[in-house]
Amino acid sequence: MAHYLCHEQPDLLEFGTTVLDTRPGAVVLARSALHPGGGGQVSDAATLTHAAGTARITGVAAEGGVLWHLLDEPVELHGDVHVAIDAARRSTVAQLHTATHILNALVYQRFAGALVTGAQINADGTARMDFDLPEADNDALRALDEPVNEAIRRALDVRIYYVDAVEARTTQGLIRSLSVAPPPTSDGRVRIVEIGDLDRQACGGTHLSNTAQSRPIRIGKIENKGRRNRRVRIELV
Repeated sequence: MAHYLCHEQPDLLEFGTTVLDTRPGAVVLARSALHPGGGGQVSDAATLTHAAGTARITGVAAEGGVLWHLLDEPVELHGDVHVAIDAARRSTVAQLHTATHILNALVYQRFAGALVTGAQINADGTARMDFDLPEADNDALRALDEPVNEAIRRALDVRIYYVDAVEARTTQGLIRSLSVAPPPTSDGRVRIVEIGDLDRQACGGTHLSNTAQSRPIRIGKIENKGRRNRRVRIELV
């Protein structure tokens, strides 16, 4: 789990920087406050203003430890640039990521510690979570939308901090994925997202600072994916 500027300064949505490397349709920036995506979360998008005009950053690709910012046109850029992150997209993804943590917490508590087997958080206001729930009642899962929305209405503070990687591995419930654990930072720590008294787990994504900043959610289709996986789809309303 890398340290990202967006982790340290989540409200930094506009910044100046310099192009370090370029190729047709992509640039490496000296600094970037975009979240590059990962763990099922889509990356930020942004508008990049350069000497000859503007371009759209549509995504971020990690290659050999370098973050390439993908552009919507095959230009090669140099020099100083200004970046404005798409605030609406960031907010939508942060709302969904916070809501999926709430859903995850409720499933973990009410279904005997069921773990996550996959997730996808999209910029269109929809997300899905897959759980190891071979025996779950779909109606019981669908009924969780009201407890999720109650947690949103409770205006729970969302706190971010780091713990030692050993503590993260040995503390029950901090790592909720069945098969994938978030890698530690270069200094051996793991980023933790804590939502009031409801939830605490490792995560590298973008989140709200309080649950009341989120729109309500609706639980939609629930699908059986294989013998054990149950897929729960949610959307912001």
